[in-house]
Amino acid sequence: MSAQELPQGADGTGAGRGETRSATSMRSLERAIDVLEVLDGSREPLRLSDVARRAGLPVATTQRILNVLEARGRVERDARGYRPGIGLIFGAHAYLTSSPLLLAARPVLQDLAASTGLTASLFKRLGTSRIVLARVDGLRPLRYELPIGERLPLHLGAGKVLLAHMDPQEREHFLSHLHEHPRADGRPIDAQRFRGELQAIRDAGYSQARGEREPGMASVAAAVLEPDGTASAAVQVAARQEDLPLDQVEHLGVEVQRAAFAIARRTA
Repeated sequence: MSAQELPQGADGTGAGRGETRSATSMRSLERAIDVLEVLDGSREPLRLSDVARRAGLPVATTQRILNVLEARGRVERDARGYRPGIGLIFGAHAYLTSSPLLLAARPVLQDLAASTGLTASLFKRLGTSRIVLARVDGLRPLRYELPIGERLPLHLGAGKVLLAHMDPQEREHFLSHLHEHPRADGRPIDAQRFRGELQAIRDAGYSQARGEREPGMASVAAAVLEPDGTASAAVQVAARQEDLPLDQVEHLGVEVQRAAFAIARRTA
């Protein structure tokens, strides 16, 4: 067979070059996302060298990526460094107005807040964090701000119910690194006792927390279960501890489970 008769790419050209370009483009996209995630995880502007170090990229590569993202409004820069740009709001707005989960959850959260008098919230797991997606205030506002899009830990508060329903292998991997995730007051968590708590959450169908993430606050949460028993979203009611006494936890556990089931049914 002559070179002219070779299938495209068989001689290292054609499809081969296309595959190489495709792989290069995907790698560039992954690097851009890595840079955005570095900026998203910082609460203050970062210098170029800091972004490059945290993303694990060469400084020159990081600079090129930041230049493109800045030109598209996804990154902003001032004398202090780089930070997420206003252009990221477009994607966030599109998600908040089109997500089937959010569309299903909003009326359920409104009913839950009205029936309990407590602040009702919806969270979704992303990796080893949970993200605030929606919130309906109760009769008494909480003592702290919990903005939409806030990234919160899985091992504290409502995050525990998501961790309890995580895939077992993934959960064990997280628990093997539990020493990297102390309590809000800095105290370490005993992994074996924590495993027992997660089993109790699975058995009860809901979790409770008192002063774990915010001093003086209490919450009860339930997972929005998938057909396979895993969960990536959770419903929570929260209030000051005096407004959520221990003798109300079991009743509220039933209420949040009903809300979670209603959301799951609406999204099925």
